[in-house]
Amino acid sequence: MARILIAEDEPSVRSFIQRALQGVGHEVECAGDGSDALEALARARQGNRAHDLLLTDILMPVMDGVSLALLASRDAPSLRIMLMTGYSDQRERAHGLDAIIQDILLKPFTLDELVMRVQAVLDAPK
Repeated sequence: MARILIAEDEPSVRSFIQRALQGVGHEVECAGDGSDALEALARARQGNRAHDLLLTDILMPVMDGVSLALLASRDAPSLRIMLMTGYSDQRERAHGLDAIIQDILLKPFTLDELVMRVQAVLDAPK
């Protein structure tokens, strides 16, 4: 299964996503903001345990998901990136990032939708 990093500032949403993805066999690490996520990605690469997927909220404190996606894709071009948001205006910010973003998941989403969309991104050619 895949190694997935979740960057989400809302603890209940982060926990829901973590449990859902672990429940289908993925190895999941969590970060509460973009800055912590960027550090986790770097630590994992240095330890030869790079993540396969970054699933990040767009709107977060310290560093938002769009900035995180840009920096993460620069440092790890093979990393698959999914954004998630509950705000339609935030979704518009990601439209110019088609080359680095594989999918945008709109909140609220169901457990089945989350698992299905994550798997589709993991299965798709990069």
